[in-house]
Amino acid sequence: MLEYIINETNKFLEQMPKSKRKKKGQFFTSKETAEFMATMFQLEGLPLEINILDPGTGTGILSAAVVEHLLEADEKRSIHLTCYETDGDVLPVLKNNMVYLLSKAGDRFSYEIREQDYILSQQDDFNETFFASEQQTKYDLIIGNPPYLRVMRDNPAALAMPKVVHGAPNLYFLFASMSLFNLKDNAEMVYIIPRSWTSGAYFKAFRQYFLGEGKLLQIHLFVSRDKVFSSEEVLQETMIVKVKKTQIVPDEVRITSSQSNSDFNEISELKVPYSSVVSGRDLYVYLPTSKEDIDIIQRINTYQKTLPDEGMRMKTGIVVDFRQWDDLRKEPGDHILPLFYSQHIRNGRVNHQPSGKEFDWIIDEKPGLIQRNKNYVFCKRFTAKEERRRLQCGVYLPEDFKEYEYIGTQNKINFVDKTDGSEMDLSTTYGVYALLNSTLFDMYYRILNGSTQVNSTEINSIPVPPAATIARIGEKVIDSNDLSTDNCDRILKEVAYG
Repeated sequence: MLEYIINETNKFLEQMPKSKRKKKGQFFTSKETAEFMATMFQLEGLPLEINILDPGTGTGILSAAVVEHLLEADEKRSIHLTCYETDGDVLPVLKNNMVYLLSKAGDRFSYEIREQDYILSQQDDFNETFFASEQQTKYDLIIGNPPYLRVMRDNPAALAMPKVVHGAPNLYFLFASMSLFNLKDNAEMVYIIPRSWTSGAYFKAFRQYFLGEGKLLQIHLFVSRDKVFSSEEVLQETMIVKVKKTQIVPDEVRITSSQSNSDFNEISELKVPYSSVVSGRDLYVYLPTSKEDIDIIQRINTYQKTLPDEGMRMKTGIVVDFRQWDDLRKEPGDHILPLFYSQHIRNGRVNHQPSGKEFDWIIDEKPGLIQRNKNYVFCKRFTAKEERRRLQCGVYLPEDFKEYEYIGTQNKINFVDKTDGSEMDLSTTYGVYALLNSTLFDMYYRILNGSTQVNSTEINSIPVPPAATIARIGEKVIDSNDLSTDNCDRILKEVAYG
């Protein structure tokens, strides 16, 4: 059955431009991925009459995979499938495919296609308004590949689900939230989604709902991110999650991985304590793939407080140079200050040698574009995927630029400063540097965030030792006169993570 629907989908793809489908956030699941997702469900304990939901059904690839799997697994079960689809281009293909499924599955299978907007048609139920349905349909299994499309905050879908929306949301997590709402208690959903939701303030409201109402049972990762939707040329970091609607926290999460969407024969597997996957006040989701990763998470989580708790915070550089061309200068002079770029971070220190940029200086006329010349730890916001370290930082010392009361920082660096505006003492400055420059923190951040961008919000969420311990680490770094990662690793192990 699935083979037929894949063939019909391929015919559709041949005559439907990718550019048109991309505007809808529409990417189709491969046959191998669909089969794998269908096998992720726990079939034991399912009723004899199974209600399945496939929101944003497309041509019915995932529907066919799970129906075929269920029919082959048990000859006694009957299946009712509910499909949501509104795309006029796709609907004729879906309808034809459902007729085919019915012809093959016989009287054990029934279906309905709802040509309604999946989100808007249920917003009253989700928000428990006066107009909520008295008898809401709940499902035994939900399988989905939602649209991957960012929408504006005033989009009707965003307005329909305010409890999970922050800023301009992506349709994929609105679909995931509604699907969890549609599940029966103790039932499971399997979704293929980007991994962007796992960290950051942007997805905090979604994580609080999703991981509050449900619990992760399994995460499947793809080693080659460009192979997930290989025929679709999608470079999104993607994962498959299995979530159970329950308040009971499982002991562990099963994390599996494969090379691509067409190679599920060689799957690596790791069972990870739930607290090492879902952690922190903001419910970040960590993705360890080895016992070493688990050890790193547990070592960092020895402490509970963060940089902001200890009176410090990482912030993003102030000057967006392409917006402030008129304020930038090529040479020093009266009322002109040094402007620091990530290129000025070298070998653990910050200098102001030529950066290779056209402008390395900024005028002092706009207070909002400059900051006090005092102790900082600078950190590059962007690194290349192939670079050995994600966290690349340097100590900034005002004594190196004594002639200036103020300086400028370009938007592609982050800097650590005191939250009350005062100056970090020298020991604390070097201690913060040692934390960020260590192998432990670099690997922890890689587990937390798969992108090449260093997000200040995420750094501010990482547990750190107490301020007094950070200062003691810094004292040892200063005494050793060695800013190398090896030395930072040694001192951290000796003082804070023995």
